[in-house]
Amino acid sequence: MEESALSLIPPVLALVMVILTRKVLLSLGAGIVVGAFMLSYAGLPGDESFIAGIFTSLITSVVMIFGILKGIFIEEGGINQWNVYNLSFLLMLGVITSLVALSGGSRAFGEWAMKRVKTRVGAQLTTAVLGLIIFIDDYFNSLIVGNVSRPITDRQRVSRAKLAYIVDSTSAPVCVIAPISSWGAYIISIIGGIFLTLQIADLSPLSAFLQTIPMNFYAIITILFVFATAIFNLNLGKMKEHEDRAFYHNQLVDPSKGAAPGQSEIAHSHQGRVLDLVLPIFVLVATTVAFMFITGLQAVEGEVTIFTIFENTDVAASLFYGGLLGMLVTFALFIKKDVPFPQFRKGIWNGIKSMLPAIYILIFAWTIIEIIGEIGTGRYLAGLVDAHINLAFLPFLLFIIASFMSLATGTSWGTFGVMLGIAADIAVTVDPTLLLPSLASVLAGSVFGDHCSPISDTTILSSTGAGSHHIDHVITQLPYAITVGLISAVGYLVLGFTGSTIIGLLATLLLFVVVTYLLKLRNDRMASTPASNEM
Repeated sequence: MEESALSLIPPVLALVMVILTRKVLLSLGAGIVVGAFMLSYAGLPGDESFIAGIFTSLITSVVMIFGILKGIFIEEGGINQWNVYNLSFLLMLGVITSLVALSGGSRAFGEWAMKRVKTRVGAQLTTAVLGLIIFIDDYFNSLIVGNVSRPITDRQRVSRAKLAYIVDSTSAPVCVIAPISSWGAYIISIIGGIFLTLQIADLSPLSAFLQTIPMNFYAIITILFVFATAIFNLNLGKMKEHEDRAFYHNQLVDPSKGAAPGQSEIAHSHQGRVLDLVLPIFVLVATTVAFMFITGLQAVEGEVTIFTIFENTDVAASLFYGGLLGMLVTFALFIKKDVPFPQFRKGIWNGIKSMLPAIYILIFAWTIIEIIGEIGTGRYLAGLVDAHINLAFLPFLLFIIASFMSLATGTSWGTFGVMLGIAADIAVTVDPTLLLPSLASVLAGSVFGDHCSPISDTTILSSTGAGSHHIDHVITQLPYAITVGLISAVGYLVLGFTGSTIIGLLATLLLFVVVTYLLKLRNDRMASTPASNEM
């Protein structure tokens, strides 16, 4: 299908329906069906009659969708390891979380943490710091930080929506500026290929990546905004309703949407120990990181460095093996408590059920992403970049285009793969000094769009790890992401017109301080007017 504005219809339809209906699966399903029909109809021979064409397209669409669904699990005669391992990790994490809660480990950890983290601000800052520390991979970060922090934030009556925001905003933004991470390795490898193609020999890919870090305004300001939000209790948009509901009524999620995802139906033991939570999580983290090194080391060809190891690591397999060992340790600790088998079995089933909503959304998201790729949405958006413009606007325009592409396709990595090469090619052609600002603006825009997209896997997993309803996380995170996105856009205008990283960064930080101060004043005025007691 030829790339045109029509390629925007499936993702835009899904995005609009998500906002209007608040039903993620229905919205994604509509985008999938419409996109598949468009592809099928465009592939018909010219002599097909209108009625026959519609009927043929419908049949072809159904076959296409089932083919994509099959490809999610099976490819080239074997299992699709990336998807199957990631889904398996989700199920195992659900089982671990359920059994830890059932054994009383979560309760014990919450009581232990209450003696040390005694305020809502402290609970949120603890979560943010954990997000900064666990920077190896965004999937890993989103799920682990959310699960570890939940007992702490729940005790301090922090809403699950706020927890999901903190988790999401300290996962991808940290990973995208960390060279020793799956993201850093992936980006460095892409830049290496670009430099080889464009014959850029005076700058190494690693050096280029490190130099883009202070230009990645969105990542930097997002992290700072998380800490400002925690310290000054900044509640934008619908977040105030969720926070008031949690603080005044101890309702951590919107009760009209049902129980919190992952909430166990079994009474929790009062005999649990902190070790019942800490040991499984420690084993999970340690073995996953170890397997990342092992799989990366095995796949390296040529010089072995920390960067080549992470460039070649198999993240999905590492998560699977780490999750398996973590689950086995959880089983061992649980069985030692001499719990009746029916309760053990019910705990496992509850853990599996808690992850099913996230798995359904992920499968739908992967399906629409495949269709969007076939229909050419990303290629169309990339083609909107025109080198015949005032060069000072180039970083700003690349930031905007990358944002829309990531928003529409739900993937930062896919946007990196398409836009980094285009940005580098334009910059080298028109003005080589714009190479690094152009690369940085694409990286920043990709994460911004990812944060706004309900079909982003990172967004889905952040809500899963935090135990928040997915649509609540999407709606409450938007005002924060858009605020930081606007600040970053101004920063890229300053960077483009001055050509100075320092001036661009200082201007962005100054604007961040001003916006934070104004939001704090607004927040202080609203502090005495909590949401309706009917919540």
